[in-house]
Formats: sequence, C-alpha cells, structure tokens
Amino acid sequence: MSFVQAILDGLLVGGVYAVISIGLTLVYGVMGIVNFAQAQFLTIGMFVAWFAWAFLGLDPVLAAPLSFVVAFAIGWVVQGQLIARILSAPAVAQIFLTVGILIVIENGSLLLFGSEFRSVTTSYQTAALSLGPLFISVPYLIAFAMSLVCGVLLWWFMRASWFGRAMRATAQNPSAARLMGINAELMYKLAFALGVGLTAFGGAVILPYVTVFPGVGSQYVVLMFTVVVLGGLGSIAGAVVGGLAVGVIQSLSSLFFPIQLQNLVLFVVFILVLAVRPQGLIGAVR
Repeated sequence: MSFVQAILDGLLVGGVYAVISIGLTLVYGVMGIVNFAQAQFLTIGMFVAWFAWAFLGLDPVLAAPLSFVVAFAIGWVVQGQLIARILSAPAVAQIFLTVGILIVIENGSLLLFGSEFRSVTTSYQTAALSLGPLFISVPYLIAFAMSLVCGVLLWWFMRASWFGRAMRATAQNPSAARLMGINAELMYKLAFALGVGLTAFGGAVILPYVTVFPGVGSQYVVLMFTVVVLGGLGSIAGAVVGGLAVGVIQSLSSLFFPIQLQNLVLFVVFILVLAVRPQGLIGAVR
C-alpha cells in the first residue's frame, strides 16, 4: 500500500511541477527563447501571495490570481523592453540577458525583503483526507486542484480563443502570421507574460507548504528544466506529462533510497529516457 501512497503523493506534487513548468515551455514554444529567469517569477508569485496573506488576510491560494496578474504585468514590460530587443540576436545574447534578469530579480528581492525565510499559516495546513488506508494532504490536494484548473484553462485558451490560435500560428511561422494580419510582437508579449504569470500562480498555490525567501527559485529551476526537457521542450502537453512523471519518480525513489538520493534517481531516469527519446516523452510541437 505504501507503493500506491507514493504514486498518489507523486501525482499531487507532479501536477504542481507541471503548472510551474508550462510557462517555461510556452515561452520557448512561441518565442524560441529559453528563459533562465523563469524560476525567479515563481519567487515573485510567492512573495505577492505572502504579502497578501500578511497584510490583507488573504489565503495564499485565493491570492494566486493576484500573483498571476502582478507577474503578468512585469513579464509584459520585461518582454517589451528587454526580450524583444534580442529575439533575432545569437543564442548567447539571449542566455546572458535572461541570466541577467535572474540576477536582478533575485538580488532585488534580497535587497527589498531581506534574507529571512517566510511562511504562512492556514487552517488546513496540517489537514489530511483519509481514503481507506491512503492519506491525501489537503494543502497538496488544493495546490493540485488549482494547478489542474489552471492547466485546463490554458488548454482552452490555446485551442479555442483567437489569441491562442494566433499565438500558435506565430510559433509555427511568424512571417505567415504577419501576412494574415496577426501582430507577432503582441503575441510574443502575450506568450512571455502568460508564461511567467503561470509560474507565479504555481508559486502562490504551493506557499501553504513551503517557505519563501529570495533564493527559493534556485530550488526549482533544475526541476523545471527537467520537466520540460523530459516531456519535450516546447510542448505544453509534454510539460504536463513531464511534471507528473518527475513527481512520481521522486516519490517512488524515496521508498527505496535515502531522501538525499531522490534527485539522483530522477536524473538517472532522465538521462535514460533522453537516450532513447531525445525529443522527450511527448516531443516538442511548435
């Protein structure tokens, strides 16, 4: 039964991994840029939710849309003023710029908020649901449910809305999209802002069971890249599958190995999968 419990726990955690990683793969899928500062927007989302809890009395989960809006606005400005200038530049320029944004956000957070660790207190923080011999952590369940809703809404947006279709057309062929009357530059702004907003949203919903500090993004950046590469860089469906897979692998490995080797097992599986399928489990679809 511990095996089933581990799979259940892994799926709950993996669902959150998926939503914080979807933004990274969305930005790459539309713009062709790997945003090394993506995890720092997770930090922004967590800080926004923490301050909403501390000063407005909002539950972090209820503050998640606010985190999304704040990160969306910041992402819109960052893309328009910085990222747009290097879209056609060599890849090394794109890397240096996004790494520079990472450093600015992390050190700016340290300057503004200090280095202390902050956490929230909620009524359900230690609650768990019992399903026979299985137990489901309520904070993990809520985070998974919010992530699921977010993923469904994104899927609908990309498939059914005009903006979503325009973004997909821009990703496939920017020149043809422009000939069809689509403002490609606007789609790039929308994709980047939406991508970092989703990551900030994920940061807010996990706040009930993690602590926030200026360097918290560095704890998730490797996992985010593992998720999107494992699923297929540029594929939203791949990010979902990759997130669930990473969560389950981490959870199952803790049954057989010390917790310190949890990520080692993950990366061994990661390397083996890519050796067989270099395009990832789903494969990139741009």
